[in-house]
Amino acid sequence: MSQQTTTTPLTFTVWRHEPELIVPANPTPRELKPLSDIDDQGGLRFHIPVIHIYQSNPKMGNKNPASVIRDALAKALVFYYPFAGRLKEGPGRKLMVDCSGQGALFIEAEADVTLKQFGVELQPPFPCREELLYDVPGSSGILDSPLLLIQVKVKPYVGKTHRKSKNV
Repeated sequence: MSQQTTTTPLTFTVWRHEPELIVPANPTPRELKPLSDIDDQGGLRFHIPVIHIYQSNPKMGNKNPASVIRDALAKALVFYYPFAGRLKEGPGRKLMVDCSGQGALFIEAEADVTLKQFGVELQPPFPCREELLYDVPGSSGILDSPLLLIQVKVKPYVGKTHRKSKNV
């Protein structure tokens, strides 16, 4: 006996707050850090979209997960300050991180979809990745763009007004 799986298109809406730059919580060194020759290969000059999924923790109570992550990111960037910098090209196209403290991109989002609605155990490639992850205008390049973009999806809030994305 064979099992048939029927897939129907999933329709949902994502609301996003405006992207913001999260800077280190304390001052950090201003320096240039050249990338190793392994990391500085022409074929590796692209962004890697990654989706991590975490269950809510009842111990968090009514804390907004986006606020917790935003604050933790600012503290972490003190120790991992190159992530708050930008890639620059030096002589011979050698890439280096300008540890400028400009910040990592952060977006808080809400969606009217749950993991259960996707129906199966999620494995790469993630369905609807393009609809869930926001490509911030001006951030898709490698040079002079934030090195890190974090988007946090929180529980949907009914009745709030946000920018609407396309349905899938």
